[in-house]
Amino acid sequence: MQALLPPLGTHISVAGGLSTAFGRAADLGCDAMQIFVKNASQWRGKEMLDGEIASFREAHAGSAVGPLLAHGSYLINLCATDPVILEKSLDALTDELIRCSRLGVVGLVIHPGAHLGAGEEAGIEKVAASLDAVLGDLPDVSTRVLLENTAGQGSCLGWRLEELAAMRAQVAEPHRVGFCLDTCHAFAAGYAIHEDFDGFLSEVDERLGLGNVGCFHLNDSVKPFGSRRDRHAHIGEGEIGLGLFERMLTEPRVHEIPMVVETDPEDDMKGHWRDLNTLRGLVGLPKRRKKRSHGLTRTNRD
Repeated sequence: MQALLPPLGTHISVAGGLSTAFGRAADLGCDAMQIFVKNASQWRGKEMLDGEIASFREAHAGSAVGPLLAHGSYLINLCATDPVILEKSLDALTDELIRCSRLGVVGLVIHPGAHLGAGEEAGIEKVAASLDAVLGDLPDVSTRVLLENTAGQGSCLGWRLEELAAMRAQVAEPHRVGFCLDTCHAFAAGYAIHEDFDGFLSEVDERLGLGNVGCFHLNDSVKPFGSRRDRHAHIGEGEIGLGLFERMLTEPRVHEIPMVVETDPEDDMKGHWRDLNTLRGLVGLPKRRKKRSHGLTRTNRD
C-alpha cells in the first residue's frame, strides 16, 4: 500500500508574476508551497495591485496547493542594535504581513535576527518587543509569524529551541507566533536529528509545542554535524542522509505539518524535481515525470 505524504512542496519562484507560481507547483506535484511576496534582498517591494491579488487567489483556489507559506526578507533583523536598521526591519515585517494577509498566506517564515554583541537575553527581549510592535499595529492580519530555527552562525539567535520558546513566551499575543523548523539548521546547530528524530521531536513538543510548528524546511546539509554553518544540500546528497527524511514523512505526529524543500532549484527546476522524487521514493510513491518547461533559469532561494 502506498504511503500518503504530509503536505509537501518547495519554495517556488514567482518570476513573471505572483500567480505564475501555481503552474510551477502543479508541474512539480506540490500540495504545499512557499514563495517570496516581495524581493527578499530589498527593504521595499512594488505595490501589489488588486487585479494581481485577485488572480493569485483565483489560481490558489484552482490549484492542488493547500498550505501556502512565504519567507520573509533576509534583511529583517528584529533585534538590530542600529535603530535605523531596526526601524526598517519593523516596517519591512509590517509590509510583508499585510501582503501575506491579502494573498491568503497562512504563515510568514522569518529569521529572528542577530544580537550583534548585545547578548542573547537582550536580543530575545528585543525580538519579542519588535513582534509586539508589529503585531499590535495589525490586529486584523491573520497570517502567523513563524520564527525559524537557525544554524547558529555568528550572533544569530534561534539556534537553540529554548531561545525560540523564550521569544514566543514574551510576546503579548503568542497565538499569532509559531515556528518553522529547518532540518539543515537543526543538524548544523548540533541536534542529532539524523540519529534520534524521536528525541528531537519530543524536545520540540516540550519546549515549543508541536501544535505551534507551522512548517518544516526539508534540507540536507553540506556542512558536518554541529558545524554551526548553514549550507543546504540536495536531499540525500549531504551529511544528514536519507534516513531522517523517510522518518519525517512517515511520522504520524507531524503528518499534517507542511514540509517545504528549499534546496537549489537549478536550471528549469531540475533540483526541485530531483528532491521531490527522492522524497516520494522513500515512501514508495511513484516518481513524477517532467511535463513542460516554464523557461526558468537558475534562481537561488537563499
